[in-house]
Amino acid sequence: MDALYARVSSVCTDREGSSEDDESSQIFMGPEGDQLPLVEMGSCKPEASDQWDCVLVADLQTLKIQKHAQKQLQFLENLESNGFHFKMLKDQKKVFFGIRADSDVIDKYRTLLMNPEDSGSRDEQSFNIATTRIRIVSFVVNNKLKPGDTFEDLVKDGVFETMFLLHKGEQNLKNIWARWRNMFEPQPIDEIREYFGEKVALYFTWLGWYTYMLVPAAVVGLIVFLSGFALFDSSQISKEICSANDIFMCPLGDHSHRYLRLSEMCTFAKLTHLFDNEGTVLFAIFMALWATVFLEIWKRKRAHEVQSWKLYEWDEEEEEMALELINSPHYKLKDHRHSYLSSTIILILSLFMICLMIGMAHVLVVYRVLAGALFSSLVKQQVTTAVVVTGAVVHYIIIVIMTKVNKYVALKLCKFEESGTFSEQERKFTVKFFILQFFAHFSSLIYIAFILGRINGHPGKSTRLAGLWKLEECHLSGCMMDLFIQMAIIMGLKQTLSNCVEYLCPLLAHKWRLMWASKHGHMSKDPELKEWQRNYYMNPINTFSLFDEFMEMMIQYGFTTIFVAAFPLAPLLALFSNLVEIRLDAIKMVRLQRRLVPRKAKDIGTWLQVLETIGVLAVIANGMVIAFTSEFIPRVVYKYHYGPCRTNRTFTDDCLTNYVNHSLSVFYTKHFNDHSRMEGQENVTVCRYRDYRNEHDYNLSEQFWFILAIRLTFVILFEHFALCIKLIAAWFVPDVPQKVKNEVLQEKYDRIRHRMRFSSRSTDV
Repeated sequence: MDALYARVSSVCTDREGSSEDDESSQIFMGPEGDQLPLVEMGSCKPEASDQWDCVLVADLQTLKIQKHAQKQLQFLENLESNGFHFKMLKDQKKVFFGIRADSDVIDKYRTLLMNPEDSGSRDEQSFNIATTRIRIVSFVVNNKLKPGDTFEDLVKDGVFETMFLLHKGEQNLKNIWARWRNMFEPQPIDEIREYFGEKVALYFTWLGWYTYMLVPAAVVGLIVFLSGFALFDSSQISKEICSANDIFMCPLGDHSHRYLRLSEMCTFAKLTHLFDNEGTVLFAIFMALWATVFLEIWKRKRAHEVQSWKLYEWDEEEEEMALELINSPHYKLKDHRHSYLSSTIILILSLFMICLMIGMAHVLVVYRVLAGALFSSLVKQQVTTAVVVTGAVVHYIIIVIMTKVNKYVALKLCKFEESGTFSEQERKFTVKFFILQFFAHFSSLIYIAFILGRINGHPGKSTRLAGLWKLEECHLSGCMMDLFIQMAIIMGLKQTLSNCVEYLCPLLAHKWRLMWASKHGHMSKDPELKEWQRNYYMNPINTFSLFDEFMEMMIQYGFTTIFVAAFPLAPLLALFSNLVEIRLDAIKMVRLQRRLVPRKAKDIGTWLQVLETIGVLAVIANGMVIAFTSEFIPRVVYKYHYGPCRTNRTFTDDCLTNYVNHSLSVFYTKHFNDHSRMEGQENVTVCRYRDYRNEHDYNLSEQFWFILAIRLTFVILFEHFALCIKLIAAWFVPDVPQKVKNEVLQEKYDRIRHRMRFSSRSTDV
């Protein structure tokens, strides 16, 4: 065992002579109590602490196990043979291995990715030595040995505990970016790029632009919402509902045994008109145009930023191949493969998970039905509201649980698919995870918007769950109220509770780790070791740290656009949330968690396709919400086809006069099977319900089919109109600014002219 540690400590001695007098040497107590000098491997020169890019951590107890110690030494020697420097330090519990890439490794990277004759060109200008070295070190450490004996496998076997990158030179970012008081200050994107790499910089560039573009959407949404207050008391429909003391509504569900006067719905009718009015249609069209303009201008902004970083023509696959060759000169290219059998299995499993997500919506249906029966004895007057509110909370809890399940399933599907490069794996994982997350978040909203209350039958003959419980119906004021409440609660919880958890959990975890280390005397007095320990006790990160932030924003973007017709305040809520989110993410990345691996990127990758997909879904969903969920189409049809203005051209009152009575169907209470159980049944012979059915046989009336035809026509026209606007906007706003195109063209020209001169000189020689 002693000989094993002697080999570690003698690596530098064998190269350049004795290093026992080196001031940076440390004394380590071997397993038998012998003092062994631990020095830098691969270099005998004193190294400043900020030159160590990566630190491996192992428990001291593992060094007492010869098999583990042997694997550690083998791993370090393999890295050393590839041109890495090392330094070993220890505290009472852990041993730390500082790692730094030799300059030869950086030169090899330059050689593989840059043409020799292009020295001083745009490639050289975009080259960041610090982040490149960290990226190479991280890649090689995580992919050094043969499959089955990688660093991840060594961690699982207990040979190493973890690996982390060192925070260094981040003080300026702390001062000007990662502070709550800088919430309204512009972000230092170039400094973020120099410290965290282009991928993180593009995330914050996109997030900042998204937040900026939410301002006009939030203002218009707020205006549409507030415009409803102008009709709060003056709306003809609200007036009729508030004065309808002689109209009794049929009981909703089995839990209600009381006929409610329509006038009791006065307040809810006024509230519903705040977000279900004529402005809703205009706002939905505006948001379709907004989503297109947002994406098109983002593409231009992205092109401008990437060109300023000289990465416009950078190739991700070429970068990965270069890293693989640096890691192993014998690396063999992995060909793209496609297996129809694997694809079929993945498709089947994905469909199964989607069905499970849809099943979650049915679980909510069952919950709401059972909750209605339970709350009927507790909250007699507001049973429906209580069911909707608690159902939204249950949905949020299901979302939190299913997010973890979805990530696990998506990972397993990607591993089964065995993609080649990391970028390809990331793209496929993004698609799978987002699809599962979409159904987890929006399945219940789709149910409420398009199914709730539409398959219930009619009073006296209701559809029942398992033949026992009557299915839930929409609120007496309409399904838009249910959808609005569901959206408000889920978005409110996600933007407030989730943000609090996202900030407080890392903050408390970090403080606890530091307090525990200080209390047990683990913090070293040696400045270098203390700095390593400070980084070690920060919160761990993983491959999905940035991915999770993107996914969170994509889901928020979905809520902001897909059902915005039912919740015009969604952009405003998203705006406030994003102002917090930017600083929250900055504080987490700089102050609370270990440093992310700086990665190169020239766009946001698959997320752009996700945003475009959400934009198309938003047009379809909002068109259907306006047509089938809101009262917009029935009001328009009544106004121009059934109302007094059509039959009487000189009618001076509101054209929606008598709309409420016209839109409610008639049911004779004597046809209730349990009519005798109803409260006040002796005085009520007729009750009303929201539907278009015949009075004599309760079948769907001619008016129902006419309105349905108008609804379908509206959906087709709305979607084609909105999509045409999107296409025109996309054509009108070029993806790449002409200035960027001209700069790229000029660089190509200069590069070719430079190569021509280089070739001429070579020929003359």
